[in-house]
Amino acid sequence: MRLDVIVVFLTLLFSFSCKDVKSDKEVLVAGMVWVPSDTYSMGSDDQRAYSPETPSHKVTTKGFWIDETEVTNLQYKEFVEATDYITVAERELDWEELKQQLPQDMVKPPDSLLVPGSIVFIQPKEQVNPTNPSLWFKWVAGANWRHPEGPESNLENRWDHPVVHIAYEDAEAYADWKGKRLPTEAEWELAAQSNIGTDPWSNVGEKVLANTFQGIFPYKNSNEDGFSKTSPIKSFPPNELGIYDMIGNVWEWTTDWYNTSYYKELDASRTMMNPVGASSFYDPDEPYTPKKVIKGGSFLCASNYCSNYRTSARIGSAIDTGLSHVGFRCVKSEITN
Repeated sequence: MRLDVIVVFLTLLFSFSCKDVKSDKEVLVAGMVWVPSDTYSMGSDDQRAYSPETPSHKVTTKGFWIDETEVTNLQYKEFVEATDYITVAERELDWEELKQQLPQDMVKPPDSLLVPGSIVFIQPKEQVNPTNPSLWFKWVAGANWRHPEGPESNLENRWDHPVVHIAYEDAEAYADWKGKRLPTEAEWELAAQSNIGTDPWSNVGEKVLANTFQGIFPYKNSNEDGFSKTSPIKSFPPNELGIYDMIGNVWEWTTDWYNTSYYKELDASRTMMNPVGASSFYDPDEPYTPKKVIKGGSFLCASNYCSNYRTSARIGSAIDTGLSHVGFRCVKSEITN
């Protein structure tokens, strides 16, 4: 065979093979966005901010990769099918374990109530006392990631929605399986700080930029965003980094313990390097309950009740509890190879 023909043949063969081969880095970060290292103000000094997110303080965070969307029902289904994993909401309840988080004089409830399930938002039909969440959050037997509203519900037409009813260890298990991890609060907030239209205290125009609760919470949702519950990923514009739903849709787990006084105990004169949060949990409203910080707000955040659809907003969620408005996304540290 002529030398020039051999060269052309080998060139074509190499070019076709390269189209089918991705580098390890490309495979590992598929569907993720790079967040560059930065020094920034974490938290808020706004007088309208909630106490646990004040005061602001300087932090420096190394660069990392973050999922461009929240983990979806379809993605979680792939994980469960590959590992036979059973989520916390699908497991039988252990009273001996449960009572450790409750006051010592708490009486054991009937066994009929100690069944697998999760907490679901059920919209009241009329105006109710806005200081009593038990009027709209209900424990529903049989509610879990497969059945978001209870046994009669399913995921038909919702495979591209964020997975919900995921306890902290359920999110960790998925992240480990993917070779990733959950973000620290500092990482999450850095990734979200380039978000658009996330300040409920300013006029951002008529365009709806996130899945939140419009109307009078909790009983009158005007659904201006087109969704009364979760929405499909990428239904709203991404932030400047190309990350979707950092605000609204579902709250997202971080690895930081929730301590309501943590920010106030920091040395404001010092810039923290890659902070990982408080050393222990503390919430005076539920002092026995271990909680992690969740970020970003959800489809239930409303200006008249809970304006937590802000990058600095932070609340705590019990690590062993699933909720119909809490999900997660993963991160990965810088890949050098």
